[in-house]
Amino acid sequence: MKYEGREILSEYAIKVEGLSKTYGSVKAIQDVAFTVKNGEIFGFLGPNGAGKTTTIKSMLGLIYPDNGNILINGYDAIKHGKKAKEYVGYLPEKVAFYDNLTAYQNLCFYADMKQVPREICKPLLREFGLADAINKKVGGFSKGMKQRLGMARAVLGNPSILILDEPSHGLDPRGVALIRKKILQIRDEGTTVFVSSHILGEVQAICDRVAIINKGIIVVEDSIENLGSKLRLKPRLIIELETEATNFVEIVREIAGVEKVIAHGKILEVVCNPEAKAEVILKIGGMGEKIINIISEEPSLEDVFLKYTEE
Repeated sequence: MKYEGREILSEYAIKVEGLSKTYGSVKAIQDVAFTVKNGEIFGFLGPNGAGKTTTIKSMLGLIYPDNGNILINGYDAIKHGKKAKEYVGYLPEKVAFYDNLTAYQNLCFYADMKQVPREICKPLLREFGLADAINKKVGGFSKGMKQRLGMARAVLGNPSILILDEPSHGLDPRGVALIRKKILQIRDEGTTVFVSSHILGEVQAICDRVAIINKGIIVVEDSIENLGSKLRLKPRLIIELETEATNFVEIVREIAGVEKVIAHGKILEVVCNPEAKAEVILKIGGMGEKIINIISEEPSLEDVFLKYTEE
């Protein structure tokens, strides 16, 4: 499937400025602002109740914000919502279909709505791992099968922007790998992808940049690498020893640059500055201890997420 889509009219695929929405006395989102560049995969992260869904529904015109501007490929999504949505494919967190229709019949229904040839429906279903379920009624589908069908529906008509809300929801590991591969392929073919997810490892594997929202406020927007550098997060050494790791906790803790030391049986976890890693290993080895294995883990998106939302 190649993206032949619509003309690019703006520097940004999505531009959100000063977005606010209040429900009674609850401020769901406050002055939310971020930009999504053309051709990138952008991750939108936050704890439950942080304002992710309110933001997405505002972008899609499903609710109206109290204040703010939303531009989709240069079109005002509030004033010219119908035109803006011509560029968008959407996967909601909870997908829904006509249970009494087959996968093929469901997809044909949406193809007709989008004025897309029905001929692409069966190839799309095969692309998303539903070759054996084309003529089966959706009422008997598992959550994962419905999720794959939802992805096929989202990409109907080759939209230039995809908005995916929890794309891995209900998928088994094989399904997760398939959807990840398709998202990367779609990006490489020119489509901009906006991904809202709570699976941090999944976002880290595919996203170019991320924004983190907490309590209705965007707390940071940057690349994953830059976020780790700004926070000065330290790598983690996981050292498997021949004897009990508790024997080395206090000794390693005294090394300059070591921030935290935890022992689990014969496993020693050390959080430290990059330059202290070698000294930790040499110190343990110099005491006559046999090191079975060493794993060095760089700061993850989970570390960044927790750091920015822990307050």
